[in-house]
Amino acid sequence: MNGGTGNEHALPERLAAGLAELDLALTDEQQRQLLDYLALLGQWNRVYNLTALRDPAQMLTHHIFDSLAVIAPLRRYLRDKAPPVRLLDVGSGGGLPGVVIAICQPDVAVTCVDAVAKKAAFIRQTAGALRLSNLTGRHARVESLAGPFDLITARAFASLADFTAASRGALAEGGVWLALKGQRPDAEIAALPPSVDMFHVEPLTVPGLDAQRCLVWLRPQV
Repeated sequence: MNGGTGNEHALPERLAAGLAELDLALTDEQQRQLLDYLALLGQWNRVYNLTALRDPAQMLTHHIFDSLAVIAPLRRYLRDKAPPVRLLDVGSGGGLPGVVIAICQPDVAVTCVDAVAKKAAFIRQTAGALRLSNLTGRHARVESLAGPFDLITARAFASLADFTAASRGALAEGGVWLALKGQRPDAEIAALPPSVDMFHVEPLTVPGLDAQRCLVWLRPQV
């Protein structure tokens, strides 16, 4: 599998191959929802510029697979958590990884927040079109949200220090932050305040993407 251009008719096979590489089990309905979401992202992107990528095969690799890489770690974390679990995706943009998480984890209530109104509108449209009752789009600055959210995620949003500071008021007691990053952000980790504990950096492998990815787990320092 590669991240280059390709026939859109091959996308279901590419998705199935990527899921196998990630050792990730999804239902046929969930796979259909992921492909429908990819199509919606492409349609809205022509007008609202939700992502710089235009080719569906590249979007599948760089956006869908990149977001799917966090599902297995998330599922491990959720094993001993009683529902409902509330997740906030900060600076969600076109819904990455929030929409992907909502599709894969119907037991998690996902709120995607973005300061740009058209991006929040896209999330609401996606929730309706894909019948994702666990997905909500909010047009707001994260600093204005009170929560509480058990998990707060971000992908390409800000530095770790800025991300945790901006969303601290929305984090539930005992909650954690999950930041999707490229290579291990040692400088950002070193710049964290004493009030934030970085307790795990998890390397991620994204099918078809020859680039470093990791998931940084953080929590308030007790």
